[in-house]
Formats: sequence, structure tokens, C-alpha cells
Amino acid sequence: MNWFTDLITQPTYLQTVIFLSLICAVGLGLGQIKYKGVTLGVTFVFFAGIALGEIADRCGIQVDWDMVTMAQNFGLILFVYTLGVQVGPGFFTSLKQGGIKLNGLGLLAIALTTALPVVLSFVLSIPFPEMLGVMCGAVTNTPMLGAGQQALLDIHPGSVEQASEMATACAVAYPFGVIGVLVSIIIMRFTLREKNKRPGVDQTVNTFVAEFHVSNPAIFDKTVKEISALSGKGFILTRLWRDGKVFIPTSGTVLAKDDHLLAVSKKEDVDSLNILFGDIESKDWNRPDINWDDIDNSHLVSKHVLVTRHELNGVKLGSLHLRNSFGINITRVNRAGIQILASPGMRLQLGDSLTVVGEENAIAKVSEILGNEVKELNNPNLIAIFIGLLLGVVLGSIPIMIPGMSTPLKLGIAGGPIVIGILIGAFGPRFHLATYTTRSANLMLRQFGIVIYLACLGFSAGKGFLATVLCMKGLIWIALSLAIATIPVLLTAVIAKKWGKIDYAQNTGMICAAMANPMAMTYASTTQDEDEAAEAYATVYPLSMFIRVISAQLLMLLLV
Repeated sequence: MNWFTDLITQPTYLQTVIFLSLICAVGLGLGQIKYKGVTLGVTFVFFAGIALGEIADRCGIQVDWDMVTMAQNFGLILFVYTLGVQVGPGFFTSLKQGGIKLNGLGLLAIALTTALPVVLSFVLSIPFPEMLGVMCGAVTNTPMLGAGQQALLDIHPGSVEQASEMATACAVAYPFGVIGVLVSIIIMRFTLREKNKRPGVDQTVNTFVAEFHVSNPAIFDKTVKEISALSGKGFILTRLWRDGKVFIPTSGTVLAKDDHLLAVSKKEDVDSLNILFGDIESKDWNRPDINWDDIDNSHLVSKHVLVTRHELNGVKLGSLHLRNSFGINITRVNRAGIQILASPGMRLQLGDSLTVVGEENAIAKVSEILGNEVKELNNPNLIAIFIGLLLGVVLGSIPIMIPGMSTPLKLGIAGGPIVIGILIGAFGPRFHLATYTTRSANLMLRQFGIVIYLACLGFSAGKGFLATVLCMKGLIWIALSLAIATIPVLLTAVIAKKWGKIDYAQNTGMICAAMANPMAMTYASTTQDEDEAAEAYATVYPLSMFIRVISAQLLMLLLV
């Protein structure tokens, strides 16, 4: 059995794989346990890592920490990049709809979690470098710690022991920062969550179907193209009823008095279109139970067609001339679960689902052009993933010089990949880069990345953990960490709910991003079905990470 003893005790890459696999298996198993409907899920991997790290330290087992660090960083990079790719297609839409408000609330959380440690440092006479280390752990932000340490050493090159003390304080405070935010999320779940959840705004993105009665004399005998130019609003006419007949209008169709039109537009444009056409009918065309293939006993049907041909990735919809060639209308595009109003200038993305209205045989021909082969989407586009990881790491490593500061800022391995992920998810097709992955494939990569990251993080923090925690200074650090991770968080959450009118899903995503806490984000995602929390997280995270890194350096310059 010497071979097995050596396998466990010798610091090799095989030992690292064994330990991390054991941590992940135990943590994921324990994470499935529920108590009164509450479970920590994959976050339990972090605590399993701390336990095994403490055991290994007490048994004197040597570990290759370079291997652990590499796995930890790669797991984090993979997690944040795939998160960015998933929310990228709807990121800028969500930014326009509520991103400014979400980022403002995130900055409020950052301000409160920064002000509290500063006040406590003066009141309790705790050296600020030590308090900054506690704050970095409480907000689970290791890039912030690195920036603060570097700023301290730039100001006082001989303060090596203080910089080391900062790291120790961060390591002790870190797990309790995780616990504090998790507790806050659980409290929010039972106090701020809506009893009757309203539909997520990301599922429609303001697309709205309405029926209009043409009764405005100003548009009689004018073509659809002329009327569209008069309105200045984007809309698509999917059906025209006239004298008991129904057909699909084109840009050259001349409208007449008493025509009835079925139009798709943005919800906020409905009132303007009502004035333009004359009257709006009371029938609700947005019910989910409408049978679009049999709404008027006509030959027109409505089908969903998938874009699966790689050569169409990034091609403008209007350049295909589908309407003129086949007499059909494309009304909406479903992209990553988001409904978008179709337009000629829209660039198609692999995996888009187009709502096509027309005759059955015409839609069949359009399906041949677009592909509509579901099995083609099951093949992962690994090239885009590795290109994104490469660019993300490079972007995160670029030093950003700020006037008046001696130390350059960096987005780091968390900020860089998520920014690149968002940009590739949103604009990759413009450069004919196929970024589509199925939801299950993306979730698999995300879960794998976060589990590896948590396992390594806990394993590293477990070394000598109990000895540090049980001393008086360690207990003070724990209490401070819990205070920083709960009081400002809950205060921000209440403000976001009561005055910001932010729902539970967006609230949790915003909080987790402001606290740079992917573990709490993972738990929050298990408490809801929609991707609103993930979208809010990705909306707030880049700015929050940048502000955290800047604030660490500024605070060190001002208070040390």
C-alpha cells in the first residue's frame, strides 16, 4: 500500500486532483441536504475545502499549492466568462432598461460596506491595513486585497509584515463574509421576495402584439412604408384583415378605411400607434394560450424557425430578402430567452429562434435557408470559448494608469473575462464568431468552474484555520466580517426594494455583484427559475470590481 500512501502524501498533480475531487464530491453531496427548504447547494464545497485543508495541515501533509492556485484561478476565469457569454445577448438591453439603477444601487452597497470599516477602524483603534484586510474578506474580493497590499508597500516599502497581516485577516474573514451574504440572501428570500412573482422583463423586452382599426383619415390610401416614415416608430404588420379576407401586408400595401391590422411593436410605442392608426381593439393578443395557426381560419400560420447554418451567423436579416422572396413576415427573434422586435438591420446569431408568419409551404422554404436543424446546435463551439478565455485574461492583465496614483489598476482574472464574455456574447456574431452554446452546456461549464474555484479557495483557507480563528484577534475579525457582510447588505436590499422598486431576483444579483460573491450568486440562482439574478449580476459586476480595486488603493493612500 506504499503506492497509495505516496499518492496521498506526496505533493504532486495527482494528489491535487484527488483532494479536489474529494472536496467537490463531499461538498456537492452535503449541498443537496435541505433544511426547511433552504440548501447551500454548491457553496457547501467551500466549507468542505476548509475542513480538508485543516485536516491536511494537522496531519502534516505537504501540498503543491501552485497547482491549487492554478486550478482556483482557472475555475474562477471559466465561471465568470461563461456567465458573461450567457447574459451577453441581453446585457445591453437590460442595461438600457434598468442597468443605471442597478449600478447605482450597487455603488450604494459599495459605499456602505466601505464606510462601515473606516468608521470601525477609528472607533476600535484597529490599524487600517488590518481593517482593510478584514473588509476584503468580508466582501470576498481578493483582487481588492492585492491592490491594497501593493499600495501599502508602495507607500511604506518596509511594511511587509503589515501586508502579510492583511492577507491573514482576509483569509479569516473570507468564509464569514460568504456566510454573512448567504444569511442576508436567505433573510431577503423570506422577507423581500414577492409572493406573486411578476413575469421577468427579460422574457419579452417590451415586444407587444395589438390589433388596430384603421380609422385615421390621415393615413387612408397611403402605403405601409409611407405610414412607417410618418410615425417614426418601429412596428411590423403581421396580418391585414379586409372584406373578410386576410393576407400579409408588405411595405407597398396601401391601407384603406376600416382595415384591421395585427401589429408587433415595443410596448411603449402602442399609444403612439393607436393615435396613428385610429383605434385599438380590446382583444388581448399577448395571452400565452393563443393558437396562432388558427386565429382567423386562414391559410396563414405562425412557426418558430431556428438559425442553425453557420454561414448566417452575423448576417443582417434584411440582406436575406425573405419577405419579398417568400411573402412571409418575421416578427420577433428569441435570443437567449429574450424576445426582440425583428428589424432588417438586425444581425442574426446562431441559435436565434425567429417567429415567421406566412403560408405553410413558404415557411418550409425559409426553414431550409435558415437551417432549422436542432441537432446542429448540440455541437459546442469550443473555439469561441478558448478565444474568449484568452482575451479575458489579457484584458484583465492590462495596467490602467490613473493620474495621481503610482500603482496601475487592473480588472484582474475576474473582471477581464466577464467583460470579454459579455462583449463576445453580444457582438461576436458581427465578426462571424459562433458563440452559441445550449443552456445546459453553458450551465455545465459555469458549475464546473465555480465548484473547482470554491474547492481550491476553501482548501487554501483551511490551513491553520482553527488556530487563527480561535484566538482573540481572529474572533474580532470574524465579528467585524459578519457585520460588514450583513448590515450594509440588508440596508441596501431594503432601499432597493422599497424605493428602487427592484424585485427579489434583481436585488440578489445586484447584491452578489457588489459583494463580488459568486458563491452567494450560485445559491441565489437556485431559489428562482429565471436568469434575472444572473443578468443583474453581470450588469453590476464589472463596475463594482473596478470601483473596489480603485477604492482599496485610494483608501490606503488617504488613511495610512
